[in-house]
Amino acid sequence: MQKPHRTPAWLKALGKEPPPEGLELGGASYRLERVFKHDFFAYTALYSGPSGKVVLKIGRTASFFGLPLAWIGRLTAWHESSVLREVDDLSIVPRFTGRYGKHGMSHAFVPGHPLAKGERVPDDFFPRLAHGLAEIHRRGLAYVDLEKCENVLVGEDGSPWLFDFQIAWRWPFRFGRGAFLDRWIAARFQAGDRYHLTKLQLRTRPDLFTPEQLAAARQKPFWVRLHNNLARPLTLLRRSVLKRIDPARKGEERGRVRTPGARVD
Repeated sequence: MQKPHRTPAWLKALGKEPPPEGLELGGASYRLERVFKHDFFAYTALYSGPSGKVVLKIGRTASFFGLPLAWIGRLTAWHESSVLREVDDLSIVPRFTGRYGKHGMSHAFVPGHPLAKGERVPDDFFPRLAHGLAEIHRRGLAYVDLEKCENVLVGEDGSPWLFDFQIAWRWPFRFGRGAFLDRWIAARFQAGDRYHLTKLQLRTRPDLFTPEQLAAARQKPFWVRLHNNLARPLTLLRRSVLKRIDPARKGEERGRVRTPGARVD
């Protein structure tokens, strides 16, 4: 009998180290319930306790063939924590629940499922998501990661949620916040957010567009066509290499751990 293929340790954020079975946050204890995803850059899992459920994300701590990469984990944990602290009062963002060591951070668990292509979400889903995204933009930030449906969560009550701010835009320095360069970069990312939000609605609820809006939504901006032409060959090459290295992940998002019948954050 052939042994099941296992993802190489160097492709996991924690390397050969086992994930924490339990953790302490704000004086409350939590135990591991389910691993959502464990890829090159981060380990993400659900932990539960008497105080409720939280999602823990730990950035990369393992080295890469002798090259220290723990600094990446510290940087991403600091960055995502900083973004969440600024937006977790919004109705589309889960509450930030604290840092975990130097490489980790956590937020409240929101029961639901990832948005799926063709899913008929409530009529107010995209207006609510657009309103929350506009407030994120008003604060000088950008989400940046709206390209795929599964990056948006559909709550059990049909409400929209954004839960992964790992690559969100936020000016990283104390000086220069709100200055011309910050605003110029943010504006480009924010335009991308609006374009990809429209694209998500095209994939799920195109019936909510007027004919004029539908025609406009199907027109790709020049910068999007240019990016696709430049990035697509590299994306296909990366996928081909990773499928050879890690064939266990064919047909699904790399690093995601599948558990039949379980919810994804």
